[in-house]
Amino acid sequence: MSDPLLRLSAPRPVARRDRPALPVGRQLVNDGLISQTTLLHALAVQRRIDAPIGEILVAEGHVARIDVLSALAIQYDAERVDLSVDPPNPEMAKALPATLCQRFGVVPWRWIGQTLLLATTRPDQMDDIAAALPLGGPEMLPVIADQDQIIQQTSRLYGVQLARHAVTRLAAEHSCRNWALGAANGRVRASVLGFSAVGLALAFPTWALTLLIAFAVLTLVMTTTLKALALVARISHRVPAHVEPLARPPRARLPRISVMVPLFNEERIAEALVRRLSKLSYPKALLDVVVVLEAKDAVTRATLQRTALPSWMRVIEVPDDGSLTTKPRALNYALDFCKGDIIGVWDAEDAPETDQLEKVATHFANAAPHVACLQGILDYYNPRQNWLSRCFTIEYASWWRLVLPGVERLGLVLPLGGTTLFFRRAILEELGGWDAHNVTEDADLGLRLARRGYTTELIPTATFEEANCRAWPWVKQRSRWIKGYLITYFVHMRSPRTLLRDLGFMRFLGIQAMFLATVSQFAALPLLWSFWLPAFGLPHPVMSTLGPSVFWPLAVFFVATEALNITIGMLAVSDRKHRHLLAWVPTLVFYFPLGSLASYKALYELVTKPFYWDKTQHGHGEHEVVENA
Repeated sequence: MSDPLLRLSAPRPVARRDRPALPVGRQLVNDGLISQTTLLHALAVQRRIDAPIGEILVAEGHVARIDVLSALAIQYDAERVDLSVDPPNPEMAKALPATLCQRFGVVPWRWIGQTLLLATTRPDQMDDIAAALPLGGPEMLPVIADQDQIIQQTSRLYGVQLARHAVTRLAAEHSCRNWALGAANGRVRASVLGFSAVGLALAFPTWALTLLIAFAVLTLVMTTTLKALALVARISHRVPAHVEPLARPPRARLPRISVMVPLFNEERIAEALVRRLSKLSYPKALLDVVVVLEAKDAVTRATLQRTALPSWMRVIEVPDDGSLTTKPRALNYALDFCKGDIIGVWDAEDAPETDQLEKVATHFANAAPHVACLQGILDYYNPRQNWLSRCFTIEYASWWRLVLPGVERLGLVLPLGGTTLFFRRAILEELGGWDAHNVTEDADLGLRLARRGYTTELIPTATFEEANCRAWPWVKQRSRWIKGYLITYFVHMRSPRTLLRDLGFMRFLGIQAMFLATVSQFAALPLLWSFWLPAFGLPHPVMSTLGPSVFWPLAVFFVATEALNITIGMLAVSDRKHRHLLAWVPTLVFYFPLGSLASYKALYELVTKPFYWDKTQHGHGEHEVVENA
């Protein structure tokens, strides 16, 4: 028999009766599963949000999902199937393209003669599915199946193909997957450069140290200038204490929001995640929380199997295709399974403010079309756990509450954080999603958005995370960030002239300060600390090479930068919630040397394993959630 796709007429949905049966809501009332009052309430909600009545009733806990599916089967005169008992044959993957199945949440189930039976939870979309097929597509009939089963079978039929696409979704010219230092010739060049530098340092040690210190001071000037300008911009445009929230445009309906939460080897985070996200006030019928895990991750799967997930939360497993295992690859894979027009990202340990999604929806509704991304503020729910968590909280408060808002006011590129990000879906797909090989996929995406003329805006909503409170995990996490920042910088500096043209002069300089100089500061910290040597009666290399007239201004400048950092830290934690951290701000001078250790680890991995994802384990500050979130 020839392929039915090649010999049938233009696609058209096939119905088995002229008029549908009673609507789902009326059937549920007649069956005594909901009351008339409940139905009227759900219909009132439906006037404000774009969701089927059955999804509203399930999301609000009025009826079980299985009852809605049974009512849909009656309404559309469709068969009700259990895909876990009667799954589609693997050959059914040839019936429809994977992208269409993901887009509409369907999976081909059976051929009955020349008619394709399509498993779906939305038989009302059959016309749209037919219109999306090229001429010569099959006639179709819906069969009603559970959504989780549809996703599972879609992954079974198309998973490896989709996983490979997730790795290469971003075009090679924008990706770091051809990173030069990771190749053999790159390692040879790096080795030659390294040995040459060591040779020169042995031959002229004092001048070699002087040159290194000069570079350290240059990058210090860049980062200090950026911080000072950002601080002035932030203070001069201070937001009043009481600001009226944005109002939604008249008659604007709330959008569906999909938020992806990648998990990997998480033993104790799942129940707490459900508890935190259940506090969200956004209509649950429009909330699509997608928990993303690797198919080979037996630890997280076992944890989720012990956890009762609400109807608005579902699991997507990323197939193991033998390639890399990274967060951006998982996000790329899950993106096409998302339902929302707005796509968000939270981390496993996140506790967002309850009204965060309302703020996101309202801000996008009022924003200009070129506003592609909204970034929330990150804070921590365990700052009192130990000294490291206190310093981590101070550092982030300085960045998120003072420096980054100032950077936004200056019109520079905002480097995105890895969580509390929300995108217009169409723009995210236009840019090719995330770079699956970049271990700081967020910073890279923020830079690509800016280069394409899109903007990111900060919104006044906080997400509480777990501050890394153990030294070695802190070093591993920070080394991943430093390595990713360096890779992102070098990828976008492949053509400095093009980057300058895309961003403009000031934003180009901002990238040099935020990526190259900031990362260099961690590695150069021991060199900068050498300015304290004369205070202990010890000689300094610059004294002997360039003389006291050069050394002392540099030393004064170094002390001034330390004072600026302490000032920023004090201002950042001066509000009521963080005031208990004020006394700990001066101890940051003992905190940042950990960053030096992380930078050397990052530089080593930059050459040896650039795509290695050093996973941060969560769940060690769990007892702080109730008190602080």
